[in-house]
Amino acid sequence: MKINTLAQDQFDRNLPLLIECARTITHNAPEAGWVRNLRQLLQMSSTALAKRLGIAHSGLHKIEKGERAGTVSIATLRRLAAALDADFVYAIVPRKPLRDMLHNRALEIARDQLQTSNSATAAENQSLSDEQLELRIQALADQLESRPRRLWR
Repeated sequence: MKINTLAQDQFDRNLPLLIECARTITHNAPEAGWVRNLRQLLQMSSTALAKRLGIAHSGLHKIEKGERAGTVSIATLRRLAAALDADFVYAIVPRKPLRDMLHNRALEIARDQLQTSNSATAAENQSLSDEQLELRIQALADQLESRPRRLWR
């Protein structure tokens, strides 16, 4: 499968905004959980929300507890958001641009492969200088980046 560099570039352009949103949401997460917090801010009783969801009051209590514990399902959170006239937002946000992730992974693999082989040849007094080794690592990393699926084996 050929890498879609246009899609990567578009994703990477939006990444700073995604990172900032994720940081903001994480730092502002209510201790009681989003569902309970929003429900209380709307002055909606748990009985009323349970009724809107078509579940028992005890079921809503279990769901709110599950949200705090991180065990509630995405489907349930979507239903809750709809019942609260809200949007459910879910994302996995990379910590750095995709290009950097691919490049760093390629360098890691290249470094492992070449340092292992360089160590073997060092025993025979034929090892590369640090500069030569780094050039070969860069060249191998470039080759590996051209086939990114192989980076994750």
